[in-house]
Amino acid sequence: MVAKKRSANLPRKPRDKRENILLIDSDGNVITLAELPAKIPILPLYHRPMFPGILTMVGSSMAASEWIQSTLNKTNNIVGLLLLDPDKHEGSSELGNIESTDDFYQMGTVAYVLNWVELPDHSCQFMLSTLKRFVVEKMTKRKGNFMADVRYLEETEPEMTEEIKACGAAIISGIKEIIPHNPIFSQEMNYLLSQVDINDPGMLTDLAASVTNAKSIDLQEILETPDLSTRMEKTLLLLREEYDLSLLKEKINQKIEEKISKHQREFFLREQLKAIKVELGLEQDRKQVELTRFRKKIGELELSEEAKVRVHQEMERYEILDEHSPEIHVIFQYLEWLSSLPWGIYSKDRLSLSYAQKVLNEDHDGLKDVKKRILEFIGVSKLKGGVSGSIVCLVGPPGVGKTSLGKSIARALGRKFYHFSLGGMHDESELKGHRRTYVGALPGRLIHALRDVKTSNPVIMLDELDKVGNSYRGDPYSVLLEVLDPEQNQEFLDHYLDVRFDLSNVLFIATANILDPIHPALLDRMEIIRLSGYILEEKERIAQRHLLPKLIPGCGLTPENVSFEQGAIKKVILEYAREAGVRNLEKQLNAILRAVATRHARGHKKGVTIKASNVESYLGKPIFTEETYHKQPIPGVVRGLAWTPLGGSVLYIESCILLNNKKTLKLTGQLGNVMRESSSIAHTYIQSILKKINKKDHFLKKHAVHLHVPAGATPKDGPSAGIAMATSLLSLALNQPIPADLAMTGELTLTGYVLPIGGVKEKTIGARLAGIKTLIFPKENEKDYEELPPYLKKGLTIHLVSHFHEVIKIALGLELK
Repeated sequence: MVAKKRSANLPRKPRDKRENILLIDSDGNVITLAELPAKIPILPLYHRPMFPGILTMVGSSMAASEWIQSTLNKTNNIVGLLLLDPDKHEGSSELGNIESTDDFYQMGTVAYVLNWVELPDHSCQFMLSTLKRFVVEKMTKRKGNFMADVRYLEETEPEMTEEIKACGAAIISGIKEIIPHNPIFSQEMNYLLSQVDINDPGMLTDLAASVTNAKSIDLQEILETPDLSTRMEKTLLLLREEYDLSLLKEKINQKIEEKISKHQREFFLREQLKAIKVELGLEQDRKQVELTRFRKKIGELELSEEAKVRVHQEMERYEILDEHSPEIHVIFQYLEWLSSLPWGIYSKDRLSLSYAQKVLNEDHDGLKDVKKRILEFIGVSKLKGGVSGSIVCLVGPPGVGKTSLGKSIARALGRKFYHFSLGGMHDESELKGHRRTYVGALPGRLIHALRDVKTSNPVIMLDELDKVGNSYRGDPYSVLLEVLDPEQNQEFLDHYLDVRFDLSNVLFIATANILDPIHPALLDRMEIIRLSGYILEEKERIAQRHLLPKLIPGCGLTPENVSFEQGAIKKVILEYAREAGVRNLEKQLNAILRAVATRHARGHKKGVTIKASNVESYLGKPIFTEETYHKQPIPGVVRGLAWTPLGGSVLYIESCILLNNKKTLKLTGQLGNVMRESSSIAHTYIQSILKKINKKDHFLKKHAVHLHVPAGATPKDGPSAGIAMATSLLSLALNQPIPADLAMTGELTLTGYVLPIGGVKEKTIGARLAGIKTLIFPKENEKDYEELPPYLKKGLTIHLVSHFHEVIKIALGLELK
């Protein structure tokens, strides 16, 4: 370690001893110094110490240099050079940043200022001639500047022992070894070797140490070493490290040069080989080969006039540009895209109703009304001579077969099918592409689809249309308005291609779970086909005909290994997969088959029959169970019918009496504003008619009522629960239960009229799945009910009502006038 304090073994000499010092300035003039001052200004060194006997340049800030210049007259141009702790002041060059005198090392070098130069960056360079070592006796700081009382260390003439001579020769030899491997310092080292006298080992040692790239702490240690022999040994060690470092640098540079030379040689050889092959006719120029390929591909296509002009322009640019130009790759990719699109290529439509019906029946069970709409659509297209300008939107709960219906339509028409999802799309560039000015720009999804299917009239399915988002990057709905408008999509302009492409022959099929989030202008451009879901019988057929034949081989099993009884499939549907679609049914059946496959893999080769009694051992406790309301009717409990994005379901409405006299109606169950209004209307209306029933008009006027709609964690809203809420309150007031197999839906007015509702088919399916056989619908929904297929109405008793008096008669057996 280098000590910052004064070392005890440093030789001391009397303060009053002085001698004349001869210097030569930058102009060659001889300068005589009678004596060195005892108090000198300190110029901080930030990177490495200075050794005596050399000429050097030292930089300083303008503020520090102005102070030093002002003190030079008093000190005969003498200044002290002291090294700062590099860990505290790395990269700094301001005196004001030095906090304490303890930050300096205690030994430095005194120097004579020959000259100084002020630089444009407000700094100053001092030309210095270093003289001898000194030790700081005392240092003071004033206004950020430092003055020091110093004691100079006189170099005694060393005894030229054999060891000293050997070390001096070794130093000169070490310098000579470094010269061939370090061209940066070769000139300076050669000069030192020609000027330095081997008989002055102290000067030789200091000069040798000063030209190395050693760390500042190592150099300071050499500066503070008073014993010449020890100092020379440390300098030899630094020279050896410098030599090893120079060899390593040379080795690294040699490896790099060899690699560069190899690559250059290979490049020139490849270019020569290419030129020879071209001259011999063995190989054509790559650019010419690509241009020939582009011309051939484009010649086979029926490009629009706009596209032909653009292709001609880009091919001319491609031919002119140098192969190493970065722009040539952008043009190549653009021409590749233009020539890969199906300009004028169309697949022949198969407009056969019998074939279309066969395909739909093969791929789907049930959905007769949906198949009828699709056949009507194909029939109209047959009479028109094509399906251009048609946009279909399939709306229904998840898992009812919207995507597979799109594939069936494409197969029935004999067209290519392409599917991509719009869910979560926030950037319109995903549909219309990015402009070519952006790095990595590409066309949008629609152009990608046309390139992949290689025909201009495919069936493109836009899935999850109701889940499109928007952001600061644009609104994808605005792009879809252009894409799905038959009047606009004839000239669809992709940002990347920047030429118009005709999309009018594309059959777009969109899918959505609900229509509410979709822009009204977009709905206006589409033909809506609703898929309401499947009833129990349809799900059983789908499981037997479609799901199990696909899932059994998928689990590595055969029909001999596993079979399902009809009762087992029914139990899975009713207790584990009661939703409108069949996606969850497929998951539950797959879970059973995985368990059977695991058993089979363990060596149990005997076939397994899945029965209703052992379904629970494979799937665990049932998810859907029969509610106690079905078994024991309770006053105040009524079954309503609700529509959800997942299909229809039964909605229970409960009411009970509160033991207080506040005469209020308390509502729970996460009811929305519309349902809250419906409950208020029902409460007011029932109060108005109770007077006509046994004169119990005082019941609701004297009691508070709590009305609840389970489940409490599910938000609910809509007007169709009005008659169910009113019936619940009336049942509570009369203490008369409602039949367990009765459910109702309809909006109630304040005068008792029942208004129509939506989702008749979904609610009917939900009632059938829940085992309810008697339904009450508004009279004005009669047309919706009549449109239902016969198999859906089979076994149901439907009451169509126009006033709440009719509901009371059906539910409670009471007649009101």
